[in-house]
Amino acid sequence: MKLVKSLLLAAGIAAAASPASAAEKMTVLLDWFVNPDHGPLFVALERGYFAEAGLDVDFRAPADPNDPPKLLAARKADLAISYQPQLHMLVNSGVPVVRVATLVATPLSSLVVLKDGPIKSVADLKGRTVGFSVGGFEDAVLGAMLHKHGLKASDVTLVNVNFSLSPALISKKVDAVIGAYRNFELNQLDILGRPGRAFYVEEEGVPAYDELIVLANRKDLGKQSLKSFVLALERGVQYLVNHPQASWELFIKGRKDLDDELNKRAWRDTLPRFALRPAALDAGRYARFAAFLKEKGLIGDVPPLETYAVQLD
Repeated sequence: MKLVKSLLLAAGIAAAASPASAAEKMTVLLDWFVNPDHGPLFVALERGYFAEAGLDVDFRAPADPNDPPKLLAARKADLAISYQPQLHMLVNSGVPVVRVATLVATPLSSLVVLKDGPIKSVADLKGRTVGFSVGGFEDAVLGAMLHKHGLKASDVTLVNVNFSLSPALISKKVDAVIGAYRNFELNQLDILGRPGRAFYVEEEGVPAYDELIVLANRKDLGKQSLKSFVLALERGVQYLVNHPQASWELFIKGRKDLDDELNKRAWRDTLPRFALRPAALDAGRYARFAAFLKEKGLIGDVPPLETYAVQLD
C-alpha cells in the first residue's frame, strides 16, 4: 500500500512539474492606435477566448498605418487589421495578403459638414472646398457622390488637411471633409459644440464595403491558428453585443487613457456595426466593390475572389 501511495505521489509531482502545452504565439498588427473599432479583439483577449483556443495573442499598434500589410507580407506578423478598399489595391500591387475575417461590417467613412452651415445636400458642394486626408480612394468616393448629384470633381476644390479633419471644418478652412468616420468625427464635433451632418457614402453612390477586416499572408492559409483566431474573435463579438457595458469595462482595462467621452460615444455608435459572423464572406459585395474600384481606375483587372478573400472552414 505504501508503495502504491509513493508511486501515486511521484506521478502527481511529475505531472505538476511538467509544463502545460505552450500556447502558440501570434502577432497581430492593428491598423492604427487602439480605439473602439477594435472592441471585439480586446474583449476576446480579456475574456480569455484566445487563450482557450491555444493562442498567445500580442496586439501591436503601428508607427505608420501603411506598414501592417507590408509587414504581414514580409512574414513579420501573423495577422493584420486593415480595410477592404486597401485590400483590393494591395492585391492589385501584388502584395500576397488575403482577407480571412471581418471586424467592422459597414463603411465608417462619410462626408461631413457643419450642421448649421449652408450645405444641406451633396449638391450644395458646388463651388465649395472639401478637405481630405488620403488621396486616391477618397477622391474616387467623393467623385461618385458628386456624380449622383449631377456634379463633377472639377466643381469642388480639394484641400489636403492631413488628419486634421474636424479642426479644418471648425476653423472653416474647408466647407466639408471626406473620409471622416461617422463614429468619431461626428462625436468629436458634437463634444466641441459644433455639431456635424454626415452624408453616408453607401447612400450616395458608393457600393457598401467592409470597413475593417483581418488579413493573413496567403502562404499561411493552411494554419489551424488562423481558424482558431477567427472562432475566438466570434466569441468576443457575441459577448460584446450581449454585454456592451461589461465589454466596455474590459476594453478600457489597463487602458485608462481611452476612458473619455469621445471613446464612450464611439463605442456606443460602433457596436451595431461589428460583424456578428466574422468569418462569413459576402462574395457579391466584394465583386461589386472591386468593379467600382476598377471603374474609377484605382485597380486593373479583378483577380478571382478566392485569391484575395476567403472564408475559413
